[in-house]
Amino acid sequence: MNKTIIYTDGSSRGNPGPGGWGAIIIGNDEIREIGGREITTTNNRMELRGTIEALRMVQKGSEIIIYTDSEYVVKGITSWIHNWIKNNWKTSNRKPVVNQDLWKELLSVSDGKNIEWKNVEGHAGIAGNERTDEIATNFADNGEIQLFSGSIDEYPFTNIIKDVL
Repeated sequence: MNKTIIYTDGSSRGNPGPGGWGAIIIGNDEIREIGGREITTTNNRMELRGTIEALRMVQKGSEIIIYTDSEYVVKGITSWIHNWIKNNWKTSNRKPVVNQDLWKELLSVSDGKNIEWKNVEGHAGIAGNERTDEIATNFADNGEIQLFSGSIDEYPFTNIIKDVL
């Protein structure tokens, strides 16, 4: 596989409330799951954070496909952001862009990477999306979860591999 595949998701318990994010990075015959938690946040911030942290793990010059169930992330980075920048980080209603700090961070970690953004339906049985949701909600709930990092051959969630290969 010559592309890096990334699944991301975010979750919050309350909006705002405790939140978590999760990502799966698949490339070079390796898989790494990552996740994190914030005490007080929103779902959209966690969706952005999961995407940002996954992209940090991928080198510049990489070809990447990102799967997320967040239309907010996909439309924001592929469409809305161009006008926000042109309008000095203001919306069409002249209000400051919400989550501007994370949008700028996402823009920065995307630089120099060839990214194809794909919006997938959440909770629709897509294995990578289901696993990232499990990671994100577990972190939001401050639970315990085993995150995998290792060879693609040893990955226990083989249905995710079948979806991308």
